[in-house]
Amino acid sequence: MIILNEQILNAITTHAERDYPHECGGMLIGHFSAEKKSVTEIFPLENAREEEARHDRILILPKDVLRAERYAREKKLDVVGYYHSHPDDKAIPSQYDLDHALPVWSYVIASVIEGKVVDIRSWEMENDRSQFNEEQLERWRLAGESV
Repeated sequence: MIILNEQILNAITTHAERDYPHECGGMLIGHFSAEKKSVTEIFPLENAREEEARHDRILILPKDVLRAERYAREKKLDVVGYYHSHPDDKAIPSQYDLDHALPVWSYVIASVIEGKVVDIRSWEMENDRSQFNEEQLERWRLAGESV
């Protein structure tokens, strides 16, 4: 299970809609526990792909992943996963996503249709890297947040 509050979901939505029609991505920062991952903030990253390939692929450079990991460590937090958008496609992992994912992390995907996020889902990879399984995504509100 992964827990995200409305502020995190709004930040992912804003990033995905702002970068449309290109894919966007970033790291999910928070805490691991035995049963769940809690996301307390996102760390948006730049899509380093060439302009013409950005509409259906994202390239995150290793140096940017290291920056995110360093940032999390400095705040005594963990990188618990990764988020990205699927412009004009479903919030379901592609074979490319499976080929480039790591077990343990959560993979949050935002489906962006005609510039608007219409679905956000989370996925976990099997330990043998054979497939993704949909992960329960729990939305919670911060004190004072409206429904």
